[in-house]
Amino acid sequence: MGEPLFVVDAFTDRPFEGNPAAICVLAEDRPEHWLASVAREMNLSETAFLRRVAGGAWSLRWFTPAVEVVLCGHATLASAHALWEAGLADPASVLAFETRSGTLRAVRRAPEIELDFPAEPAVPIPSPPDLLAALGTGATRFTGRNRMDFLVELDSEAAVGGLTPDFPAVAAATRPDRGVIVTARSTSPDRDFVSRYFAPAAGIDEDPVTGSAHCCLGPFWAERLGRRKVIGRQISTRGGTVGVRIEDGGRVTLSGRAVTVSRGELL
Repeated sequence: MGEPLFVVDAFTDRPFEGNPAAICVLAEDRPEHWLASVAREMNLSETAFLRRVAGGAWSLRWFTPAVEVVLCGHATLASAHALWEAGLADPASVLAFETRSGTLRAVRRAPEIELDFPAEPAVPIPSPPDLLAALGTGATRFTGRNRMDFLVELDSEAAVGGLTPDFPAVAAATRPDRGVIVTARSTSPDRDFVSRYFAPAAGIDEDPVTGSAHCCLGPFWAERLGRRKVIGRQISTRGGTVGVRIEDGGRVTLSGRAVTVSRGELL
């Protein structure tokens, strides 16, 4: 028997949009080089590996085609969706995932899934000229940094959508950080802000929808808008929508939908 394998589009309610993640459910622990090889084979922005551990929780690790990452929202959403849909977990249960970023939880609030994640606010820094040049932009409204990424706010949604980055230069400018989030206030009444996310140093030129980036974007826009709940739209080619609610204790709740595209076995 092989390992159950799913491909799930996250932060969308329709197939072929949002961010696809491969979800592999393991019966036993596997060596890191094997996990990395599977992620390269899947060649999606993230492959998630799940394994049941003591107390009913699940071990969860995330790999890009190039590196293991410390936090990933869309593949966590996809993992919860796959476990519930396949009957591997009770849909009424709260799922606990043991990860490199501590315990993360998922709960089903139909039609959405809610994720309990750490808030990752950015602190202001001087704008790095090499990063702005690599992005192809000049003036910024804000530049910051958290433990994973740079955050750059531009003047308009059009400016964010019009970026054509030099990806090798972005990789050089962001190392050893994971990548760069670019954002602006939205012009649409049904969302508060837009964003794009670039992480070529981690093997992802542009990520379609980045849940973990919203652990930074949520606090950033909630403070500016004076609200505890905000809605973001990542305006990649595939696009996706992420709700963020600011919680006490340095946490955020991310919310979104997911759709299974394929299921099978990894032989």
